[in-house]
Amino acid sequence: MSGAALAALRPLSLAEANERAALVTRSCRKYLVPAELLGPLFQGAGNRFGALSINGLRVFRYSSTYLDTPCLRAFRDHRQGRRVRFKVRTRTYVDTGTRMFEVKLKGARGVTDKVRTAHDGPADRLTPATRRFLDDALRAYGVEPPDALVASAVNDYRRTTVVDLSGAERVTVDTDLVGYRDGWSVRMRPDVVLLEVKTRGGLTATERRLHEFGVREAGFTKYGATVAALDPDRRGNRWHRAMAACLEPPEPCPAESARPGS
Repeated sequence: MSGAALAALRPLSLAEANERAALVTRSCRKYLVPAELLGPLFQGAGNRFGALSINGLRVFRYSSTYLDTPCLRAFRDHRQGRRVRFKVRTRTYVDTGTRMFEVKLKGARGVTDKVRTAHDGPADRLTPATRRFLDDALRAYGVEPPDALVASAVNDYRRTTVVDLSGAERVTVDTDLVGYRDGWSVRMRPDVVLLEVKTRGGLTATERRLHEFGVREAGFTKYGATVAALDPDRRGNRWHRAMAACLEPPEPCPAESARPGS
């Protein structure tokens, strides 16, 4: 998946990757990139970048279960481009079995702030501890917590994390994305990868390189695209162009592959 250029990058432990570029409060820009450009994008970058490596692995399996209100408030706020909004999910690191509860908050200045805590319950529901964590996080941000949250979608994918050794940026490379909702699934085309560039500043070296290849920032989110693609009652015009460029047609899920919250 990652290609020779990514495989040649210096291995970084999780501690070193976080020390160099934690970027919990950040700007995050997304790019839908032809898979064939990954090699040229990172070719010869070994002196500037390292790749997260744990027990010899560089490609990790992720599963994110999104929790939203019954009327999909988080989805609607994002679709409408509200300046202050939030997103709630449990994230399972499949290779280690670790599970985290995460709240992503978007502020008026466009900066994303993510807070997280360990989650020891099912992926598709809150525990008393994560409920308190959610309430405290939203109120600290000036947002009244919703009364109820339910599992609304699941995203499975594989991720490689590339870190600028100077700490200026962190780039995640996501492939094999599959979204699930209400017994249906939608897949990202295998010739497209999703790059997310996280930084505290303006355009990074990676983004300038992407621009040289003619690749521009994409209006796309994994959660928003999944709901918009699989729920005929929800309109996803905000992501329509990006979805058309990277997603295959939806298909029903076999019963044995049903995902939590689907």
